[in-house]
Order: sequence, then C-alpha cells, then structure tokens
Amino acid sequence: MNGSKSNLPEGLGKPAERALAAAGYSQLEDLAQARKEDLLKLHGFGPKALRILDAALIEKGLAFDSDLPTPRKEQD
Repeated sequence: MNGSKSNLPEGLGKPAERALAAAGYSQLEDLAQARKEDLLKLHGFGPKALRILDAALIEKGLAFDSDLPTPRKEQD
C-alpha cells in the first residue's frame, strides 16, 4: 500500500485494501477505531473483508468500535 508497511491480514481483496487505504486505514490497530457500518459503506469493501478483519482483530485482542459496549452513564 503505497510503500507504507501495512499489517492488514492476507486474504483481503485488492478493492478492499484500496478502500481502506483511501479511508486512511493502513494498520489493523487503526480499525479498532472504526465502526463496521462505516466500513461497509466504503466502495470496494464488503462482508467478506469485514469477516477477515473481524477475525484478525479478535486474534490480537481488539474489536471494531461498534463491538464495544456503550459506556453507561453513572447515576448520582
């Protein structure tokens, strides 16, 4: 990806890689800040790429932002 060292998993299609690069994601850790819904809106990025990235994030102990529980508001 444009000479930058990427640690995105193998198996992603080239259109998905290009879509992620255009959106500014070159590292797997960057995707922990992303929401699945937003990624699926990227041209060239689909459910298969999402499954591959989801598995890779889980392997590293990470998750997409939309997978994290919503913080509860503390009541006084």
